[in-house]
Amino acid sequence: MEILAFGVQADEKPLIEKAFAGRFPVRCLDVFLNADTAPIAAGHEAVSTSVNADLDAEVLRILAAGGTRMIAQRSTGFNNIDLAVAGELGFTVARVESYSPYSVAEFAWTLATAVNRRIVRAAGRTRDFDFRLDGLMGRDFHGRTAGVLGTGRIGAAFARIAHGFGMRLLGWDIAENPDCTDLGMTYTDKERLFAEADLISLHVPLLPATHHIVDAAALAAMKDDAVLVNTSRGGLIDTEALVGELRRGRFGGVGLDVYEAEAGLFFLDKSLEAVADDTLARLMTFPNVLVSSHQAYYTEDAVTQIVETTARNVSDWAAGRRSVNVLVPAAP
Repeated sequence: MEILAFGVQADEKPLIEKAFAGRFPVRCLDVFLNADTAPIAAGHEAVSTSVNADLDAEVLRILAAGGTRMIAQRSTGFNNIDLAVAGELGFTVARVESYSPYSVAEFAWTLATAVNRRIVRAAGRTRDFDFRLDGLMGRDFHGRTAGVLGTGRIGAAFARIAHGFGMRLLGWDIAENPDCTDLGMTYTDKERLFAEADLISLHVPLLPATHHIVDAAALAAMKDDAVLVNTSRGGLIDTEALVGELRRGRFGGVGLDVYEAEAGLFFLDKSLEAVADDTLARLMTFPNVLVSSHQAYYTEDAVTQIVETTARNVSDWAAGRRSVNVLVPAAP
């Protein structure tokens, strides 16, 4: 049984091939799974997909008609998959429940520091031998307040970094994490966190309840010089509302590794094309905004864990075993 892996990055390919070695042959494609590319999977019982695959009802039906029965997604998030339709069609769908939390947490901190200390602007200047400091003044994070929305493994790792920098910690989640309370984190409601935090980092999954959790009201409540970082899912922020606040000259910095309309853009080379997304184009014009291409997870350590778990998920399915990574069929 050959596994067909969609949306494979060049750096990722040898890690996938190593993870599947001795289990199943695997063929890696750099194209993402969508309605146009789904017919390629015909004859493959199992496919592996990336987080930017489009697994809506149409794509799932194309896969089912071609004989695919198992989908192994190489990510923790699964908001791109229509799980109800997958269940109706008899698919087994698995994800990677967890991997190195440090990859994302460290990158979130990197974004926060980069926008706070104007690193991108400074690097651009010095390349032109412009060594002025005008416009490059940041602020100490030490002694200020970090607000962490979502205090699971990644949020807790971010909180430990912030604590190490001497920041006061505010947290919001449906349940308190003892690892965070041991750091001195105070759990509070979202409204207080948005109002008091100097640095806000998002680490919650994208669910109906968290869609646009950072909406116009939340943005209006934030400090004018707050730093906002999102390394989780783009749909957590109302991007149109964010652009509106940025146009008013607000926020000390915004670091976005994800964007709510990133599908069809991120992971691809669009440098020779006119990007039709006016909102993303507008975001790129603000000097206090840094947008990266959904790379927070992209360390050798994390990707190795992701692809090894993906290979195990396929092996478990082939052997009739069920693990915590299985989303469909739903647990009884």
